Amino acid sequence: MATRIEFSQHGGPEVLKAVEFTPSLPAEHEVQVENKAIGINYIDTYIRSGLYPPPMLPSGLGSEAAGVICKVGSRVTHLKVGDRVVYAQSGLGAYSSVHNVPADKAAKLPDAISFEQAAASFLKGLTVYYLLRKTYPIKANEVFLFHAAAGGVGLIACQWAKALGAKMIGTVGSAQKAERATQAGAWQTINYREEDLAERVKALTNGDKVAVVYDSVGKDTWEASLDCLQRRGLMVSFGNSSGPVTGVNLGILNQKGSLYVTRPSLNGYITTREELQEACSELFSLIASGVIKVDVAQAQKFALSDAALAHKTLESRSTQGSSLLIP
Repeated sequence: MATRIEFSQHGGPEVLKAVEFTPSLPAEHEVQVENKAIGINYIDTYIRSGLYPPPMLPSGLGSEAAGVICKVGSRVTHLKVGDRVVYAQSGLGAYSSVHNVPADKAAKLPDAISFEQAAASFLKGLTVYYLLRKTYPIKANEVFLFHAAAGGVGLIACQWAKALGAKMIGTVGSAQKAERATQAGAWQTINYREEDLAERVKALTNGDKVAVVYDSVGKDTWEASLDCLQRRGLMVSFGNSSGPVTGVNLGILNQKGSLYVTRPSLNGYITTREELQEACSELFSLIASGVIKVDVAQAQKFALSDAALAHKTLESRSTQGSSLLIP
């Protein structure tokens, strides 16, 4: 028997329940992974709450984990039993001790990277990869704005921006988070609870503002983010932690300088095994060399059966960096 987290109705963290089950055999193009560490991501709370409803209920949750392959489908040739792997684009159900995953979505994990490092950084690292390297390729010395700089995605973005020689302005909600983002490589930070975002960006850029804003907050920062953009600047809206952006009047993009907006996602940028390998090559190199450091605080490691507590903690905005479930 194995253990997984399920929910039968949408709602708060309390709807998450641990259940025992017998894993099915992997399909011909799948591998079965014995998870050693499971990534917790903000999108998981959207699925649980019903903002992004799953195809059916009851449903599993989570799409990211790292572990060891224990069974291989009949048509899989590039992976074998015993391989260390990490994945972030599985079907829902990674909150589990065992999970079947499409083989083309699993990446071999270098020995230099631990299971916990991998599960804490893979989805977030791939997200930063497509944002900074594909959606709008950040150049050396370029100044840009990135929201939630002390979160799991944000801290990787701070480090990646520094590696690129760019100047990232990161928004934070406390002095402690500002210090964490600065230590990770942010050029400047803005405390959105105490400072006017657009005015501070203007001041930091001598009135030039920025060519691109990466915004995972959504509703609460939408207009302020637009006000930080240069003429013909790009608004990259990639999350909704404060709620979705709705009812947008496209005329506002004209009024604020013929702006562009995109709503990207990982699956739009990494869809083939070749694209995954390209992204992994860059991400794993940065992690293995120590350029991107991935540390998970002990207080943010939860037993698999404590998934509800993990979600409650995540949604309290008291976490910094990544959080994990440990089977």
